[in-house]
Amino acid sequence: MINRERVLRTFLEYVQIDSESHHEKAMTERLATDLRALGLEVYTDQAGRIPGVDSNGANVYCFLEGDPSHDAILFSAHMDTVTPGQGIDPCIEDGYVRARGDTVLGADDKSGVAAIMEALRALVESGVPHRSVEVVFTIREEGGLCGSANLEYDRIRSKYGVVLDASNDVGKIVTSAPGQIRLYADIYGKRSHAGSDPEKGVSAIQAAAAAVSRMRLQRIDEETTANIGTLSCVGATNVVQDHVTLAAEARSRSPQKLEAQQAHMIQCLKDACEEYGARLEYRVDQSYHSYGFPDSHPLVQLLMKKCREIGAEPWTTYTGGGTDGNNFNFHGIETVVLACGMELEHTTDERIRVQNLEDAARLVLSIMKV
Repeated sequence: MINRERVLRTFLEYVQIDSESHHEKAMTERLATDLRALGLEVYTDQAGRIPGVDSNGANVYCFLEGDPSHDAILFSAHMDTVTPGQGIDPCIEDGYVRARGDTVLGADDKSGVAAIMEALRALVESGVPHRSVEVVFTIREEGGLCGSANLEYDRIRSKYGVVLDASNDVGKIVTSAPGQIRLYADIYGKRSHAGSDPEKGVSAIQAAAAAVSRMRLQRIDEETTANIGTLSCVGATNVVQDHVTLAAEARSRSPQKLEAQQAHMIQCLKDACEEYGARLEYRVDQSYHSYGFPDSHPLVQLLMKKCREIGAEPWTTYTGGGTDGNNFNFHGIETVVLACGMELEHTTDERIRVQNLEDAARLVLSIMKV
């Protein structure tokens, strides 16, 4: 049985461990210690040392052997938080956990971490029959899914996965998510005096502005979005500026639409630079890939059944953001994302209902059992 007081206590302890993205060492060590206390064999990798990940923490892995007649399932949540996430001071008011002061709470995603840990404790204590259970707690999810992108996937045995990392009440099942590309561009013009010789210059700002004005941006269709995050040039007004930097993204649940939006944005840049005599340099990074499952998929059907068993009404939906589930799917682990109760995440108003903490742990335990 799930211990309501214990899962709450675990969550409160975890959110007080500073683990802003890039700084997850203390949380890595605590999770490894807690898993070993359950008698589980734990492995931590070197992903944090990889350039681009740049964390003092590590991904944490463990495996609990179970009934081989049932598919093993991977359970995962990320241990890092967004900023401001140092010195979190949680309090309980009107059935909700909130943070005092000007920090996030860290329910994104320590509610998922706490739910998995409580389910594991209850499973080990009860000795009930269960499927093989695999757990991975990741670093650097926020800002790029870097921890899960650099997992040692040859260590993972599960065909199916569940990531606890979605808002709303327990019962929500995210079966579809977009892929994302990031576009970085440098536009080079020619400097000249803006008063005496403007015609001798090539304005990188003018070329960039023309390119952006021609782009389809924001909501493209129900599956696709695009946005300019940075358009930067700082200089004196009496100089025709010769360098602009641009950073943009596009997302879509359709790989074909994502490719088309990427091509459209690049073409707008090329055309504007040619028109104004500027030079373009750019690169495109694939941040993560899309995934999608029908409600008839065996994993989705199992999760809907388990939700009903604990009294939570299941519903499937899509999201406009990425999670570690995108990377698990890309590496062949068929994964969906479950809600674990977080609300107003990435803000200092973040909160979670205590009941959702318990319900998330109950759902994870139900999925583990056979």
